[in-house]
Amino acid sequence: MAFLDEARPLRRILGAAMASLLLMAPTLASALEFDPAVPRLVSFGGTCVKCQLSGRKLAGSRFVGADFAGAVLVGTDLRGAMFVGSDFQGADLSRADLRSASMEGADFSQARLSDTNMAGLKARGANFDRADLSRAVLDSGALEAANLAGVDGRGASFAATTLIGADLADGKYDRASFRDARLMAANLGGATFGGADFSGADLMHASLEGADLSTARGLTQDQLNRACSDHATRLPAGLTGRNCHGR
Repeated sequence: MAFLDEARPLRRILGAAMASLLLMAPTLASALEFDPAVPRLVSFGGTCVKCQLSGRKLAGSRFVGADFAGAVLVGTDLRGAMFVGSDFQGADLSRADLRSASMEGADFSQARLSDTNMAGLKARGANFDRADLSRAVLDSGALEAANLAGVDGRGASFAATTLIGADLADGKYDRASFRDARLMAANLGGATFGGADFSGADLMHASLEGADLSTARGLTQDQLNRACSDHATRLPAGLTGRNCHGR
């Protein structure tokens, strides 16, 4: 019993120390600006608006409820990182390594993600509204119900990516690859797909209304029979769309 009594003060001290670390979370991100090497499994919260974290080693890190709007993370190693409920609006993550990262529910609207490797990305319900995804690699990712409206996805690769219910409306996807992608119930309305590859893609119930697919590659009549087109849909020569509204 005497040992237990002596241990209680130690537990109180440890508990207080942990609480202090949690309160310091908003300042941890700022401290990183002076430390190029960051241990794995570090968690960040609070605010780091427009902070500079380019080239840092942040593999396996967690961003929980963090505000990194406008932050610069060019070329940063973020493999396996988690972005939970965090704000990265307008952030620059170009050329970053985001393989197997998780962005579910995070906001990357107007962010720069050009030339970024995001293979295996988990981004269900994430917001990429008007983001720059040009030449990005998103192969084998999970982007169900993600907002990709107005995205610049020219030259990007979505091969074998799940985009069920995703919104790609009004985006630019020229020369992009959607080989074997799952686009069921996705909205491609008003987007351009010049030279994009749709070989093996599943377009069941996808909306192609107003989309420009006139020079897309790999499209078949069977794929288009499963999707919904309208009078404004532009298709390759010899292929016809299906009007799902009966008009």
